[in-house]
Amino acid sequence: MPVPLVENAPAKVNLTLRVLKRRDDGYHEIESLVAFADFGDRLSFSRGSKLTLVVHGPAASQAGEGEDNLVLKASRALAAVRPGIALGAFSLDKRLPVAAGLGGGSADAGAALRLIAQANGLARNDPQLYAAARATGADVPVCLDPRARIMRGIGEVLSEPLALPQLPAVLVNPGVALPTKAVFAEWKPAATPAAALDLAIAKPTSHARLLQLLAAQSNDLEGPAIALAPVIAEVLAALRAQPGCLLARMSGSGATCFALFSSADQAVAAEKLLPRQQPAWWVKATMLGDG
Repeated sequence: MPVPLVENAPAKVNLTLRVLKRRDDGYHEIESLVAFADFGDRLSFSRGSKLTLVVHGPAASQAGEGEDNLVLKASRALAAVRPGIALGAFSLDKRLPVAAGLGGGSADAGAALRLIAQANGLARNDPQLYAAARATGADVPVCLDPRARIMRGIGEVLSEPLALPQLPAVLVNPGVALPTKAVFAEWKPAATPAAALDLAIAKPTSHARLLQLLAAQSNDLEGPAIALAPVIAEVLAALRAQPGCLLARMSGSGATCFALFSSADQAVAAEKLLPRQQPAWWVKATMLGDG
Protein backbone atom coordinates (compact mmCIF):
# COMPACT_ATOMS: atom_id res chain seq x y z
CA MET A 1 0.00 0.00 0.00
CA PRO A 2 1.34 3.47 -0.84
CA VAL A 3 2.20 5.72 2.09
CA PRO A 4 -0.52 8.39 2.56
CA LEU A 5 0.35 12.01 1.90
CA VAL A 6 0.07 14.25 4.96
CA GLU A 7 -0.47 18.00 5.41
CA ASN A 8 -0.82 20.18 8.50
CA ALA A 9 -3.85 22.49 8.63
CA PRO A 10 -2.72 25.30 10.95
CA ALA A 11 -5.10 27.50 12.89
CA LYS A 12 -5.76 30.91 11.33
CA VAL A 13 -5.69 33.84 13.74
CA ASN A 14 -7.11 37.23 12.81
CA LEU A 15 -4.73 39.61 14.54
CA THR A 16 -6.91 42.50 13.33
CA LEU A 17 -10.35 42.61 11.70
CA ARG A 18 -12.14 45.63 10.24
CA VAL A 19 -15.62 45.21 8.81
CA LEU A 20 -15.96 47.80 6.05
CA LYS A 21 -19.51 47.35 4.81
CA ARG A 22 -22.34 44.96 4.12
CA ARG A 23 -22.70 44.23 0.42
CA ASP A 24 -25.94 43.90 -1.48
CA ASP A 25 -25.41 40.13 -1.72
CA GLY A 26 -25.36 39.87 2.08
CA TYR A 27 -21.62 39.33 2.44
CA HIS A 28 -19.40 41.76 4.33
CA GLU A 29 -16.19 43.30 3.05
CA ILE A 30 -13.34 43.12 5.52
CA GLU A 31 -9.71 44.01 6.06
CA SER A 32 -7.78 41.63 8.29
CA LEU A 33 -4.19 40.85 9.16
CA VAL A 34 -4.00 37.06 9.41
CA ALA A 35 -1.25 34.93 10.91
CA PHE A 36 -1.04 31.17 11.33
CA ALA A 37 -0.25 29.16 14.43
CA ASP A 38 2.22 26.31 14.72
CA PHE A 39 -0.70 24.11 15.80
CA GLY A 40 -3.80 22.85 14.04
CA ASP A 41 -5.48 19.86 12.44
CA ARG A 42 -3.68 17.17 10.44
CA LEU A 43 -4.98 15.67 7.21
CA SER A 44 -3.80 12.59 5.32
CA PHE A 45 -4.78 11.47 1.81
CA SER A 46 -4.50 8.34 -0.32
CA ARG A 47 -5.53 8.29 -3.97
CA GLY A 48 -8.47 6.05 -4.68
CA SER A 49 -11.54 5.49 -6.80
CA LYS A 50 -13.91 7.05 -4.30
CA LEU A 51 -13.91 10.31 -2.34
CA THR A 52 -14.23 9.52 1.37
CA LEU A 53 -13.52 11.20 4.70
CA VAL A 54 -12.95 9.77 8.17
CA VAL A 55 -12.66 12.20 11.09
CA HIS A 56 -11.01 11.37 14.41
CA GLY A 57 -9.27 13.30 17.16
CA PRO A 58 -10.44 15.34 20.17
CA ALA A 59 -12.82 17.59 18.18
CA ALA A 60 -14.12 14.91 15.79
CA SER A 61 -17.64 14.90 17.22
CA GLN A 62 -17.99 18.62 16.43
CA ALA A 63 -16.65 18.41 12.88
CA GLY A 64 -18.58 15.51 11.40
CA GLU A 65 -17.91 13.52 8.26
CA GLY A 66 -20.96 14.56 6.25
CA GLU A 67 -21.37 16.44 3.03
CA ASP A 68 -21.02 19.82 4.76
CA ASN A 69 -17.41 19.10 5.75
CA LEU A 70 -15.20 21.53 3.84
CA VAL A 71 -12.66 18.82 2.98
CA LEU A 72 -15.28 17.17 0.79
CA LYS A 73 -16.63 20.47 -0.52
CA ALA A 74 -13.14 21.62 -1.58
CA SER A 75 -12.40 18.28 -3.25
CA ARG A 76 -15.61 18.44 -5.27
CA ALA A 77 -15.02 22.08 -6.15
CA LEU A 78 -11.60 21.19 -7.58
CA ALA A 79 -13.06 18.24 -9.49
CA ALA A 80 -15.65 20.61 -10.97
CA VAL A 81 -13.03 22.98 -12.39
CA ARG A 82 -10.60 20.19 -13.34
CA PRO A 83 -12.62 17.18 -14.56
CA GLY A 84 -10.83 13.85 -14.32
CA ILE A 85 -8.60 14.78 -11.40
CA ALA A 86 -7.90 11.84 -9.08
CA LEU A 87 -9.51 12.06 -5.66
CA GLY A 88 -9.41 9.49 -2.86
CA ALA A 89 -9.60 8.85 0.88
CA PHE A 90 -9.00 11.51 3.54
CA SER A 91 -8.34 10.99 7.23
CA LEU A 92 -8.69 14.11 9.40
CA ASP A 93 -7.18 14.40 12.88
CA LYS A 94 -9.45 17.15 14.19
CA ARG A 95 -7.76 19.06 17.02
CA LEU A 96 -9.14 22.59 16.63
CA PRO A 97 -12.52 23.56 18.10
CA VAL A 98 -15.29 24.06 15.53
CA ALA A 99 -17.04 27.41 14.79
CA ALA A 100 -14.34 29.02 16.88
CA GLY A 101 -12.92 31.86 14.78
CA LEU A 102 -9.77 29.88 13.95
CA GLY A 103 -10.70 28.89 10.40
CA GLY A 104 -10.35 25.20 11.22
CA GLY A 105 -12.67 23.97 8.48
CA SER A 106 -11.09 26.35 5.98
CA ALA A 107 -7.61 25.20 7.03
CA ASP A 108 -8.72 21.59 6.45
CA ALA A 109 -10.06 22.53 3.01
CA GLY A 110 -6.80 24.26 2.10
CA ALA A 111 -4.83 21.21 3.20
CA ALA A 112 -7.13 18.96 1.14
CA LEU A 113 -6.50 21.01 -1.99
CA ARG A 114 -2.73 20.90 -1.40
CA LEU A 115 -2.85 17.12 -0.98
CA ILE A 116 -4.90 16.56 -4.13
CA ALA A 117 -2.53 18.86 -6.02
CA GLN A 118 0.50 16.93 -4.79
CA ALA A 119 -1.08 13.57 -5.68
CA ASN A 120 -1.92 14.81 -9.18
CA GLY A 121 1.28 16.71 -9.94
CA LEU A 122 -0.34 20.16 -9.82
CA ALA A 123 1.67 23.20 -8.77
CA ARG A 124 0.55 24.75 -5.50
CA ASN A 125 -0.01 28.07 -7.25
CA ASP A 126 -2.22 26.53 -9.95
CA PRO A 127 -5.12 28.97 -10.61
CA GLN A 128 -7.60 26.10 -10.49
CA LEU A 129 -6.69 25.47 -6.85
CA TYR A 130 -7.55 29.08 -6.02
CA ALA A 131 -10.78 28.84 -8.02
CA ALA A 132 -11.77 25.78 -5.97
CA ALA A 133 -10.75 27.55 -2.75
CA ARG A 134 -12.91 30.59 -3.55
CA ALA A 135 -15.86 28.32 -4.41
CA THR A 136 -15.51 26.50 -1.07
CA GLY A 137 -15.51 29.40 1.38
CA ALA A 138 -14.34 32.94 2.11
CA ASP A 139 -11.45 31.87 4.38
CA VAL A 140 -10.20 29.02 2.21
CA PRO A 141 -8.03 31.10 -0.20
CA VAL A 142 -5.83 32.43 2.62
CA CYS A 143 -5.58 28.91 4.08
CA LEU A 144 -4.48 27.43 0.76
CA ASP A 145 -0.99 28.85 1.30
CA PRO A 146 -0.98 29.44 5.08
CA ARG A 147 1.36 32.38 5.53
CA ALA A 148 0.72 35.76 7.15
CA ARG A 149 -1.17 38.12 4.84
CA ILE A 150 -3.67 40.94 4.72
CA MET A 151 -7.11 39.73 3.57
CA ARG A 152 -9.58 42.05 1.88
CA GLY A 153 -12.86 41.82 -0.01
CA ILE A 154 -14.80 38.93 1.52
CA GLY A 155 -11.47 37.14 2.00
CA GLU A 156 -10.54 36.49 -1.61
CA VAL A 157 -8.25 39.51 -2.10
CA LEU A 158 -4.87 38.61 -0.59
CA SER A 159 -1.68 40.55 -0.14
CA GLU A 160 1.69 38.98 -0.78
CA PRO A 161 2.97 36.93 2.17
CA LEU A 162 4.22 39.08 5.05
CA ALA A 163 7.39 38.44 7.03
CA LEU A 164 6.19 38.85 10.61
CA PRO A 165 8.36 38.34 13.67
CA GLN A 166 7.29 35.45 15.86
CA LEU A 167 4.57 36.20 18.39
CA PRO A 168 4.32 33.90 21.41
CA ALA A 169 0.61 33.45 22.03
CA VAL A 170 -2.08 31.58 23.91
CA LEU A 171 -5.38 30.62 22.27
CA VAL A 172 -8.46 30.15 24.47
CA ASN A 173 -11.91 28.90 23.50
CA PRO A 174 -14.62 28.78 26.19
CA GLY A 175 -16.49 25.93 24.52
CA VAL A 176 -19.08 28.12 22.83
CA ALA A 177 -19.64 27.68 19.09
CA LEU A 178 -20.44 30.94 17.30
CA PRO A 179 -21.71 30.69 13.71
CA THR A 180 -20.02 33.36 11.61
CA LYS A 181 -23.28 34.41 9.96
CA ALA A 182 -24.93 35.14 13.32
CA VAL A 183 -22.05 37.32 14.49
CA PHE A 184 -21.93 39.34 11.26
CA ALA A 185 -25.71 39.83 11.53
CA GLU A 186 -25.12 41.65 14.85
CA TRP A 187 -22.52 44.02 13.38
CA LYS A 188 -23.42 47.69 12.97
CA PRO A 189 -21.22 50.30 11.23
CA ALA A 190 -19.27 52.47 13.66
CA ALA A 191 -19.97 56.19 13.75
CA THR A 192 -16.24 56.76 13.34
CA PRO A 193 -14.68 53.94 11.28
CA ALA A 194 -11.25 52.70 12.33
CA ALA A 195 -8.22 53.75 10.34
CA ALA A 196 -7.05 51.52 7.50
CA LEU A 197 -4.39 48.97 8.32
CA ASP A 198 -0.94 50.54 8.16
CA LEU A 199 0.80 49.00 5.17
CA ALA A 200 4.11 49.41 7.00
CA ILE A 201 3.15 46.02 8.41
CA ALA A 202 4.18 44.57 5.06
CA LYS A 203 7.83 45.32 5.80
CA PRO A 204 10.01 43.24 8.13
CA THR A 205 9.63 44.82 11.53
CA SER A 206 10.55 44.28 15.17
CA HIS A 207 8.35 42.52 17.68
CA ALA A 208 7.81 45.84 19.48
CA ARG A 209 6.84 47.67 16.29
CA LEU A 210 4.40 44.95 15.31
CA LEU A 211 2.74 45.10 18.74
CA GLN A 212 2.45 48.87 18.37
CA LEU A 213 0.70 48.49 15.01
CA LEU A 214 -1.62 45.79 16.35
CA ALA A 215 -2.56 47.88 19.39
CA ALA A 216 -3.81 50.63 17.07
CA GLN A 217 -6.24 48.16 15.47
CA SER A 218 -9.14 46.06 16.77
CA ASN A 219 -11.62 43.33 15.88
CA ASP A 220 -14.91 44.93 14.84
CA LEU A 221 -16.77 41.68 15.54
CA GLU A 222 -15.71 41.50 19.18
CA GLY A 223 -18.66 43.54 20.44
CA PRO A 224 -21.28 41.66 18.39
CA ALA A 225 -19.79 38.32 19.48
CA ILE A 226 -19.83 39.30 23.16
CA ALA A 227 -23.50 40.29 22.79
CA LEU A 228 -24.21 36.71 21.65
CA ALA A 229 -21.76 35.00 24.02
CA PRO A 230 -20.89 37.14 27.08
CA VAL A 231 -18.35 34.54 28.19
CA ILE A 232 -15.97 35.99 25.57
CA ALA A 233 -15.58 39.06 27.78
CA GLU A 234 -14.59 36.72 30.63
CA VAL A 235 -11.98 35.06 28.40
CA LEU A 236 -10.48 38.41 27.43
CA ALA A 237 -10.36 39.53 31.06
CA ALA A 238 -8.67 36.29 32.10
CA LEU A 239 -6.08 36.63 29.34
CA ARG A 240 -5.33 40.25 30.16
CA ALA A 241 -4.73 39.25 33.77
CA GLN A 242 -1.98 36.79 32.80
CA PRO A 243 1.58 37.88 33.67
CA GLY A 244 3.33 39.22 30.58
CA CYS A 245 0.20 39.64 28.44
CA LEU A 246 0.85 42.43 25.93
CA LEU A 247 -2.44 42.31 24.00
CA ALA A 248 -5.61 40.21 24.12
CA ARG A 249 -8.22 40.12 21.37
CA MET A 250 -10.85 37.88 19.82
CA SER A 251 -9.97 36.06 16.60
CA GLY A 252 -12.31 36.17 13.61
CA SER A 253 -15.96 35.87 14.55
CA GLY A 254 -15.08 34.13 17.84
CA ALA A 255 -15.39 32.68 20.33
CA THR A 256 -11.63 31.92 20.44
CA CYS A 257 -9.48 34.71 21.85
CA PHE A 258 -5.72 35.10 21.82
CA ALA A 259 -3.16 36.80 24.00
CA LEU A 260 0.31 37.86 22.86
CA PHE A 261 3.33 37.66 25.13
CA SER A 262 6.96 38.76 25.12
CA SER A 263 8.29 35.23 25.48
CA ALA A 264 7.29 31.63 24.84
CA ASP A 265 7.88 30.87 28.53
CA GLN A 266 5.20 33.40 29.51
CA ALA A 267 2.76 31.85 27.02
CA VAL A 268 3.43 28.35 28.35
CA ALA A 269 2.96 29.59 31.93
CA ALA A 270 -0.45 31.01 30.95
CA GLU A 271 -1.32 27.71 29.22
CA LYS A 272 -0.68 25.92 32.52
CA LEU A 273 -2.47 28.43 34.75
CA LEU A 274 -5.67 29.10 32.80
CA PRO A 275 -7.03 25.51 32.90
CA ARG A 276 -6.73 25.56 36.68
CA GLN A 277 -8.90 28.68 36.73
CA GLN A 278 -11.31 27.50 34.02
CA PRO A 279 -11.13 23.70 33.52
CA ALA A 280 -13.79 23.68 30.79
CA TRP A 281 -11.91 26.06 28.49
CA TRP A 282 -9.73 24.87 25.59
CA VAL A 283 -6.28 26.44 26.03
CA LYS A 284 -3.26 26.16 23.74
CA ALA A 285 0.11 27.95 23.76
CA THR A 286 1.47 28.49 20.28
CA MET A 287 3.67 30.65 18.10
CA LEU A 288 2.29 33.00 15.44
CA GLY A 289 4.27 34.49 12.56
CA ASP A 290 7.22 33.34 10.53
CA GLY A 291 10.22 34.07 12.72
